[in-house]
Amino acid sequence: MISKRIGVVESIITNSEDIDEIKVKIGERVDKAINYPKITGSVNVGDEVLLNTSAIELNLGTGGSHFVIANLNNLESNMTDGGHIMKLRYTPLQVKTFAAEEQESIHHNKINNFKSLNNLPVAVGTLHSMLSPFVAVAKRLDPSKKIAYIMTDGAALPIYLSKNVKELKDKKLIDATITIGNAFGGDYECVNIYTALIVAKEVIKADIVFVSMGPGIVGTGTKYGFSGIEQGYILDAVVSLGGKAIAIPRISFADKRDRHIGISHHSITVLKDIVKSRVTIPINVQDEYKKKRIISQIEDSNIHCLHDVTFVQNDITKDSLDYFDLKVKSMGRGYHEDEEFFKSSGGAATYILEGLI
Repeated sequence: MISKRIGVVESIITNSEDIDEIKVKIGERVDKAINYPKITGSVNVGDEVLLNTSAIELNLGTGGSHFVIANLNNLESNMTDGGHIMKLRYTPLQVKTFAAEEQESIHHNKINNFKSLNNLPVAVGTLHSMLSPFVAVAKRLDPSKKIAYIMTDGAALPIYLSKNVKELKDKKLIDATITIGNAFGGDYECVNIYTALIVAKEVIKADIVFVSMGPGIVGTGTKYGFSGIEQGYILDAVVSLGGKAIAIPRISFADKRDRHIGISHHSITVLKDIVKSRVTIPINVQDEYKKKRIISQIEDSNIHCLHDVTFVQNDITKDSLDYFDLKVKSMGRGYHEDEEFFKSSGGAATYILEGLI
């Protein structure tokens, strides 16, 4: 199940307290590798490291790097102080975190005494690449709104892997992060989506919440076999806690796979078969030909009877990305190659802010 090799650190590309990008030599071959210092300790040029080489052997895209399991020259590391909630439980790399819900946490009583989200707007996406256009539009429309990002464990587990999150935090476009389930490394750790939403409301005092997995969605070409199916039960969680649930549809007219043209079959499956609550679906498509296809898909799947579909009139996604100097890509495609994909999450932000302003 795991391919392991021993390599030697040849160079360090970038390093920080959270993540190191390094080059490792295995035999005569040099490859990129990722090291998480809090888990596996710091590395230096010349160190021997035990590597998980599975991703490169499978020729994966996202996650296509070796990962350091242990530095044989430095076995010491320190994930966190305090706490007793384990993530990656019962694996050789299980990590200790201090969850916001714990009895020793200063936030325990706030979480325990929670009543309602009081219509807090929560946008739920399926791909990590939806995050940047969403927060760019939201902060462009109203920089004073506090945005919390909840990262699920549907893909990458360490939040450190996301360069998007680092850039968005550095530019103050995200105010706080929460990692849930087996995902870890956020400003706040939570056990599940329910307590994460409560922390966003009661502790962070967020005005808007965005939820999605980290980098690396999984799909199998089957109706239900994709990690983005989590969008359905996350939307239900938002509604059950008294929030305003906004579903960001996956829309593309550039994908080579017909099942992802217009509204992706992933989104149709979630909105038709998985989510049980009535939610809002903003559609941000201005081209009349493309809009007709979207409307046809919505009507054919009966989604317009199950949910509140609304069309966004004024799109500022590209303007917002340019204003904050954000370069976005999804599935290797940039904004100009797949604008409807990025406009979908930008439109969700526009819908929310029009209601808040």
